Amino acid sequence: MDYQSIFQAAIDRLHDEGRYRVFIDILRNKGSYPNARCFAGHNGPKPITVWCSNDYLGMGQHPAVVEAMEQALHDVGAGSGGTRNIGGNTHYHVDLEAELADLHGKEAALLFTSGYVSNEAALSTLGKLLPGCVIFSDELNHASMIAGIKSSGCEKKIFRHNDLAHLEELLEAEDSATPKLIAFESVYSMDGDIAPIAAICDLADRYGALTYLDEVHAVGMYGPRGGGISERDEVADRVTIIEGTLGKAFGVMGGYIAADRNIVDCIRSYAPGFIFTTSLSPVLVAGALASVRHLKASAEEREGQQASAALLKKKFAEAGLPVMESTTHIVPLAVGCPVKAKRISDILLAEYGFYVQPINYPTVPRGTERLRFTPGPTHTAEMQDELTGALVEIWDRLEMRAAA
Repeated sequence: MDYQSIFQAAIDRLHDEGRYRVFIDILRNKGSYPNARCFAGHNGPKPITVWCSNDYLGMGQHPAVVEAMEQALHDVGAGSGGTRNIGGNTHYHVDLEAELADLHGKEAALLFTSGYVSNEAALSTLGKLLPGCVIFSDELNHASMIAGIKSSGCEKKIFRHNDLAHLEELLEAEDSATPKLIAFESVYSMDGDIAPIAAICDLADRYGALTYLDEVHAVGMYGPRGGGISERDEVADRVTIIEGTLGKAFGVMGGYIAADRNIVDCIRSYAPGFIFTTSLSPVLVAGALASVRHLKASAEEREGQQASAALLKKKFAEAGLPVMESTTHIVPLAVGCPVKAKRISDILLAEYGFYVQPINYPTVPRGTERLRFTPGPTHTAEMQDELTGALVEIWDRLEMRAAA
C-alpha cells in the first residue's frame, strides 16, 4: 500500500479545487491592534493591518487583561497541573465559572479548553444521558455542534436555517414523550444573521424540548453586560443551556457552558472531553476573568465595534462592492469562487498590507465563497477608506464588476 500517494492525492484535491488553506505567519503588536507583523513571503517582518480576527473587541490587547495574565504567571506559574479532578481546579477557574454563570443568569457554568470542545462534549453527553433523545439542529450550525450531535448517537433532524415553520413541523411529528433538544446559534458568523431565539423557545415550550444556544460570536458584544443576543433580547432565562467562548470577544482562550446546576454537574461528571483533558492554564483563565469583568461594566468596546461595522458596510456599499446583508458585526464580501477569493486575499496582503482570510468550502457552501471582515473599535475610518480603495482597485483589475 502506497500510503504517501493517498495523502498526497488528498492534498492535491484541495489545490485543484482552489481551497487549500495557507496559514499566515504573523505577530500582533501589543497595544496597537489591529497592527501586526507578517513574516511570510519577504525578508523580515512586514507591517500589516488585520481585518479578520475574531478578537472582535481587541480585548486580547487590553491592559487589564495583559496585567492579569502577568500577575497570574508570577503568582502561580504557567500550567494548571492536570485535569480539573487531579490538580487543575485552580481558584481562578472557580472564580471565572461564577462570573460566567452570573453573566448569563444561570446557576452554574463549566469551563472547557475551547469552544469546539465545549460544544462537542456538552452535546454528545446530553444526547447520551437522555434516552431516545432526538436533536433538532439548524442546518448552518458550527462543525463542533455537528460533531457533538453525531457523537451523541441520537437521531438528528436538521431544520432549514432559522425556519420556524420547518422546525415546528419536525417537532410536531415526534411523540410527545420523546426527549427533544433544539440546538442552534445566536449569531451565524459567516452570514452575520441572528436566530429568532424567543420564537424558538416558544416552540420548545410548546413541544417539551430543551434548548441549546451557541453564543460564541455574540458573548461580550451584545447585551448590556455582554451576555450575548439572549441577554440583549431578554430571553436568556428561557434558554436551557448557553454555550460561549473566551477566545473571541473576550480575547483569550477557552469555552464554556452555563445552565442549571444539575445539568452542569452531569456534563462535568460524564463528559470525556472535560474529564480527561488538562484544564486551561490559570494564566489564560486569569486573563479571561479580567476580560469578562471589564466587559460586564464597559460598553465602550461594544459601541465602538458596532459603529465600525456599520461604517464599513456603508463604505463597501457606496463603492459598489458586493457586501452581503448582515445585521451584526460580521461584514462578508461575496466572491463566489475559491480561486478568486484566494487571489484577492493574496493581493491585499502582498501589495497593500491588509490581511483578510478567504472563506471557502466546507466553512461555507460551494459557490458562496467570500471574504469575511470583522472591523473592531480600533479600525479607524482612514483604515476603512484605504481598505475600500484597495478592494475597488482589485475588483477592477480582476474584472469582477459584472460578476458581482
